[in-house]
Amino acid sequence: MPRTSQPGRSVGSRMFEVLFAFRPGRSRLTLADLTRETGLPHATVRRLALELVGAGALDRAPDGAFTVGIRLWQLGTLAPLSVPLRTVALPFMDDLHTALRQHVQLAVLEGTEAVLVERLSAGNAVDVASRLGGRLPLHSSGVGKVLLAHACPELVEQVIAQGLSAYTERTVTDPARLRTMLAECRETGVAVVRQETTPAVDSVATRVLNADGEVVAALSVVVGTGSVDLWAVRPAVIASGLAVSRRLGWHPSVGVRWVGFPRPDTQDR
Repeated sequence: MPRTSQPGRSVGSRMFEVLFAFRPGRSRLTLADLTRETGLPHATVRRLALELVGAGALDRAPDGAFTVGIRLWQLGTLAPLSVPLRTVALPFMDDLHTALRQHVQLAVLEGTEAVLVERLSAGNAVDVASRLGGRLPLHSSGVGKVLLAHACPELVEQVIAQGLSAYTERTVTDPARLRTMLAECRETGVAVVRQETTPAVDSVATRVLNADGEVVAALSVVVGTGSVDLWAVRPAVIASGLAVSRRLGWHPSVGVRWVGFPRPDTQDR
């Protein structure tokens, strides 16, 4: 829901409201769109948008619509997590993509959702709702389960308290069952998801670790149900996740950092 113009809000916070109105599928917005999305007065939105155009953060088309400017894009490329992560992961993602000719995704945790920071797709890959820069639910997607499994217990409880939406008939909405699946994922480092977010779409996802053993991302392949043997794909996905982790400085001797969860009795795999 758009935020209204509360008294005392800074100019900077209102500028961020204008900038954050842009998102996947909403990359070209008019003044009316920005006013509706932000809940700010039309005159305020117009003034802020024109200032952002002047700074190069937004561009304005001849018809008056606004898009993200090149300077803002350049700033985004400096993000310390996504850029090195994507650079390191891309060769291994490309290998998976070449072998499977389906979707290969890389996601990070943001709030209570997974955000796709990279994706490779073939022209004949199964149709999915997600796109680069888009968000996926933590409880029903492969990358989401991996990220949620290795997040703090408070986030797990927050996601459950918000309600486990059923996107398909196969979505796991029982909190006890979800907790069991997350515990298994922490133990094995992998999540196999069958038609939980989109009908006829399955995924295999694994964790990506940094030098300290923290899970900083999740890597997955997304395929049409029945198109491949998920258990046959699983070792290749895990190997790719481990390879990316090593390039980020991780070593098996470091293990996996457990945030608020007891370590499993079995050895990390």
